[in-house]
Amino acid sequence: MDSIAFVQNIKRICETRGVKPTVACRESGVGTSFINNIEKRGSIPSIEKVQMLAEYLGVTTSELLGEADRNGPGDKKEPATVSGDGQAEKLAQALGAIGIDVDKLSEVEISRIARLAKAALEE
Repeated sequence: MDSIAFVQNIKRICETRGVKPTVACRESGVGTSFINNIEKRGSIPSIEKVQMLAEYLGVTTSELLGEADRNGPGDKKEPATVSGDGQAEKLAQALGAIGIDVDKLSEVEISRIARLAKAALEE
């Protein structure tokens, strides 16, 4: 893993999502010292933490790790999908009922809402 490229990808993706990297790390659950540990201490992040941060940012782990940049010209990235059980549509309808237009939400906001809804259901 190229640690420098990984950290640069985190920062770049956070910037495009309008969220500070430390906020993304804290809210995704990987910890506020995640980037510092990689940059300063040479830590290698666990697969679980990379997945948590990627999910929060709405990208694949390959994109976050910079592997997606190495795809050939014929490679096509598949968009992230949700289960076909209609749960996403139900959540969108519920949010619409309280005045939230899901089409205007960023990927980060959608990810946050999904995590909050999941946590509420697990209580």
